[in-house]
Amino acid sequence: MSPPHTVTVKILDKEYQVACPEEQEAELVVSAKYLDKQMRNIRDSGKVIGLERIAVMAALNISYELLQASEQSNQEQPPAAVDSAGMDRLNRKLDDALYQLRQLEIG
Repeated sequence: MSPPHTVTVKILDKEYQVACPEEQEAELVVSAKYLDKQMRNIRDSGKVIGLERIAVMAALNISYELLQASEQSNQEQPPAAVDSAGMDRLNRKLDDALYQLRQLEIG
């Protein structure tokens, strides 16, 4: 069995190794850049302090955007056309990123 494919992403100047299928690497990199941008915006606003809180606020903002896009999609397409597998993948990536951030704060 071959070792899992890992991708190094940089979020708030910290590097994270993330296991990812090779065919999804580009999507992961784009997602990490988007998360980094969101977290930087929150940090730079000065209203939220602490890496974990910044990550949670970013996750909430991204989740809200996702729900808004999903609702908009539902209005334009029948419910069967919604890509729940894509949302599940995005949720797993968010969960993994939050877990990694939590591990860094513990360690």
